[in-house]
Amino acid sequence: MDLFGVILSIHIGLGIICLLSGMVSMLAAKKKGRHTRWGEVYHGAYAALAATAIMLAIWKWSEIAYLFYIAVFSYGLAIYGYLARKQKWKSWLQHHIRGMLGSYIGAVTALLVNIGDSIPLLNMLPSLFYWFLPTIIGSPLIYIVGRRYRKNASVSKKISY
Repeated sequence: MDLFGVILSIHIGLGIICLLSGMVSMLAAKKKGRHTRWGEVYHGAYAALAATAIMLAIWKWSEIAYLFYIAVFSYGLAIYGYLARKQKWKSWLQHHIRGMLGSYIGAVTALLVNIGDSIPLLNMLPSLFYWFLPTIIGSPLIYIVGRRYRKNASVSKKISY
């Protein structure tokens, strides 16, 4: 296996870690413990995932330049959500939700763009759908989750990690 193949294998492994740890963190109770531990795994893996994506995109720019843009934009959302929580910005919870869920949509988009045509049922859709389907499904979820935590102001006080 050449160096590109090694980096690609690492990238795929990191993508799997991101998707799984992000899902565990999303489904965990929003308090110190499982949510924060898996969130840290998600963020660390996402940082490395973005780095490998940028390397791969530069290496084969004419074929996969789009990967560079997805990586930069999606990791930008991840760091935005992560820093909102770490630095306790004003309304940090809303920023955290938007950033982290937005970055997850980016990861799913990258996955679908690369392997969507090999997923049964999805492979019946035009390839352009792979770019927009995660956002079409995920954006209302960001709104619903954000609204859920906005409704009950005491929730942000309970989340004290």
